[in-house]
Amino acid sequence: MKTIVNKTRRPLKVKLSQGRVLHLGPTKEGRIGAQDAERETIRRLIEAGEVEVFDDASAGGSRGSRGTAGPVHSDGPHRQFSGSKRGDR
Repeated sequence: MKTIVNKTRRPLKVKLSQGRVLHLGPTKEGRIGAQDAERETIRRLIEAGEVEVFDDASAGGSRGSRGTAGPVHSDGPHRQFSGSKRGDR
């Protein structure tokens, strides 16, 4: 598996094998197979500077913003309750 990163400020649609499409938001990343990373559509995006592709092993070690604990997930400013939403409100 390889990691692909959108370097632009606009969403991208990346065509993959078997008719699949990867939707990447601005500055977001996704995972693609090694065979998809060799496709002509991906190579054109890399040459244009719109995306960057990393091996999974090198991406984790070279990206200092993640640290050792992994990416930080945020669900927004509101706290999520796992209890029932029924009853008195």
